[in-house]
Amino acid sequence: MNTLQAFLIAILEGITEYLPISSTAHMVFLSSYFGIQEDDFVKLFQVSIQFGAILAVVALYWRKFFDFSSLNVAMRFYLKLIYAVIPALVLGKLFDDKIEAVMGDPIPIAIVLILGGVVLLFVDSRFQNPTVVKEEDITVKKAVAIGFWQCLAMMPGTSRSAASIIGGMQQGLTRHAAAEFSFFLAVPTMMAVTCYSLFLKTYETTQLKGYELILKSNENIQLFLIGNLVAFIVAIIAIKFFIEIIKKYGFKPWGWYRIIVGAFLLIYFTYLK
Repeated sequence: MNTLQAFLIAILEGITEYLPISSTAHMVFLSSYFGIQEDDFVKLFQVSIQFGAILAVVALYWRKFFDFSSLNVAMRFYLKLIYAVIPALVLGKLFDDKIEAVMGDPIPIAIVLILGGVVLLFVDSRFQNPTVVKEEDITVKKAVAIGFWQCLAMMPGTSRSAASIIGGMQQGLTRHAAAEFSFFLAVPTMMAVTCYSLFLKTYETTQLKGYELILKSNENIQLFLIGNLVAFIVAIIAIKFFIEIIKKYGFKPWGWYRIIVGAFLLIYFTYLK
């Protein structure tokens, strides 16, 4: 993977991470199109650049994350995120190897992308009477339920954003509130995944930890830094864009997008690759 390829993959990560269209599916296709050999560092890179996307949420919603004017309100906010992320942490650890195996097979990812698109076509009509319009009204019970919905995204191609937003709407949140809580929940979820990939996981081929892979060469360090910086900048733009789109049009445009892209990927990897 060269610098240009890393740059483009990071742009794609920044655009797709918070949209309900699966960043994994897009990165798998782009990596395949470039003919990038999926070695340990490439696998780590695709996960670790999520750190830049995490910082984008914190930067955009810094008042929410660092508002300690009311300690009680701040603690309730953080406790909801902690409880909500626990299901993903437990199940993610249990199924890490199986998830990584599926990421190497683009066909099921493309199929899941299409199925998720069909679901998004009907989300707006299915949940028409929301009762929760702001984060403060989300109970711990609702937050945990959304956390379990988020676990559906362990199947690559599902989209963490789509799963948690649909879970939020099923729990009575408005589209806007569900999208924002999905962003908030992404921070501890993706931070845990990133830290696990960097400091705890030993990669099979090289038998190195993630940070050791990065520090192995100046090129790896450069790609890691470029990837995270680009993902950070692009994710900020993507989040603002997504909020405006769902306010005006709901989720149908994203559903059709998933179906079209999923069908293209299915044809590409079945007949053209």
